[in-house]
Amino acid sequence: MLYLTEKDILDAASVDEMVDAIEASLLTYAKGQFLMPQRMHIDQGDNTMLLMPCFIEDYFATKLITLFPSNPEKGLPILNGIVVLNDAQTGLPVALLNAPVLTGLRTAAVAAVSIRHLAPVGCESVGIVGAGVQGFYQAWFASSISGAGHAYIYDVCSEKTVGLIEKLQSVIPQVELHQAARVEELLESSQVVITATTSCEPVLPDDEQLLRGKHFIGIGSYKPAVREFPRALFSLVKAVFTDTDHALEESGDLIIPLKEGWLKKEQIINLGRHLAEGSLADEEVRKQTTFFKSVGMALFDLCASRLIYEKAVARGLGLQVTP
Repeated sequence: MLYLTEKDILDAASVDEMVDAIEASLLTYAKGQFLMPQRMHIDQGDNTMLLMPCFIEDYFATKLITLFPSNPEKGLPILNGIVVLNDAQTGLPVALLNAPVLTGLRTAAVAAVSIRHLAPVGCESVGIVGAGVQGFYQAWFASSISGAGHAYIYDVCSEKTVGLIEKLQSVIPQVELHQAARVEELLESSQVVITATTSCEPVLPDDEQLLRGKHFIGIGSYKPAVREFPRALFSLVKAVFTDTDHALEESGDLIIPLKEGWLKKEQIINLGRHLAEGSLADEEVRKQTTFFKSVGMALFDLCASRLIYEKAVARGLGLQVTP
């Protein structure tokens, strides 16, 4: 069994390779070519454990992650866990992967697929609301895929923004990085806006003028009572794209607008099916205000793990261990 550290995973595949793999996984989802039991979601107070298995023809994988919001007070990351990748023909475990970095990469890659197909043409700047761990991966992948020359970062904690900008300089040195003093400044300057926060209330202003004509990506809301986006956004969008069907049951960014009548269920489109069926022309959609909501799924972890494992084997990365 191959043990893959954070460094091994980051060295194994390029941004484009990861985004290609996740785009292929969205098509796999649309075609139903997988077996994915509902993920186990256990809350104990403010803490959460997720157990996420998935099977495809050649591999299966299981991710176990924990989210402990108070960990930063102890000098520890909020998200921790592992992914076990198994050979589907024998059941033998072939790789053990660091789950936080894999989750960061695959989540950013999902968002990047939406940028490929939904964002305005000629994007010059991306905006990231939230300077946490996911903010790093989102800014890295969004800037790389869009070709944007500028990235604006906003967080209520300015020190976190400064730290994130310093970290980003090593992976996207060609991008000019800006610390936005206000979220309104970020909106005025960006064509792609990604929210990656733990806020229970909208992090963007309820102002149609500031929101119009942009591509929005929601990462943070993964519980029914949590939403990052204001009502005004739903007055602007013709459709809301999602990565999974169960997003309608998990995220307040969809549950609350549906309940309040700001959004109709028939306006919600699965991105994988959109790509598979070509139901709407990319050129037409790119001219609109667009919104992609991601909650993630085990299929993404499996396909990302397969890519990383196979690339690591080819490049001699990782440490062989006995299960």
